[in-house]
Amino acid sequence: MNKRLSQQIAFIIFKLFGVLVVAILISILGFIIVNGISVINWEFLTAFPEEGMTTGGIFPAIVGTLYLIIGSLLFAFPLGVMSAIYTHEYAGKGWIVKTIRMMTNNLASIPSIVFGLFGMALFVNKLNFGDSIIAGSLTLGLLALPVIIRTTEEALKAVPNTYREASLALGATKLQTIKKVVIPAAMPNIITGLILSIGRVSGETAPILFTVAAYLLPQLPTGIFDQAMALPYHLYVLATSGTDLEASRPMAYGTALVLIMIVLTMNLLASFMRRKLEKKRSK
Repeated sequence: MNKRLSQQIAFIIFKLFGVLVVAILISILGFIIVNGISVINWEFLTAFPEEGMTTGGIFPAIVGTLYLIIGSLLFAFPLGVMSAIYTHEYAGKGWIVKTIRMMTNNLASIPSIVFGLFGMALFVNKLNFGDSIIAGSLTLGLLALPVIIRTTEEALKAVPNTYREASLALGATKLQTIKKVVIPAAMPNIITGLILSIGRVSGETAPILFTVAAYLLPQLPTGIFDQAMALPYHLYVLATSGTDLEASRPMAYGTALVLIMIVLTMNLLASFMRRKLEKKRSK
């Protein structure tokens, strides 16, 4: 009887915490939607900012944000996946793997502003990329790298060893086994790392502040070495240092709502890819 009562109490406590988390999320989203939906229209999404960013739209910031997300993932995703494959499938359990994992964990805990300073020192100044999309993308890629490595490693661990043994027993090489058996089986969980990294890089302000973001740039970038506006920094400017904070406040909430919708859309696309891969694997 006591065990059943304890179990029921524990279930109620866990359920309350779950409901609390959902309530907090709904409250945040509801607050942003209520305050930002009034400015969302076609002009806001497609026009350039005007009159000290108190009117017009946020189209350059949307384009710049998409460039940075895609550029950072093009750099971090293949590098992170290959690093995880090396540490889990090839390197064994020696000191090299332990060192790599320790450094990866430490890298994941470094504040984003440190990545911004490093990106400015290396990509902007040392490599002479200047304030540019490529400098910002590489900096954000470094920020996402630990997440991708750790989630990919966990995905590879979840693949049963019997898959590898069966493939090797049939005469496949280790590389063929990894390419044709292990990675397809682990890919749905690898996509989870991609989803988490999208959320990580899309909302960062400090790294792009030092490497790419422009205060006001009413034009689209024409190449990877151009500066660009970005939604996180644009939101920060509207909320703290605009020419008229009261007039730009609705635009700030609208910008936040657009940023949330972009992240949600990209997460849904990644989740769709994951479900499609899972269905393909189960056939």
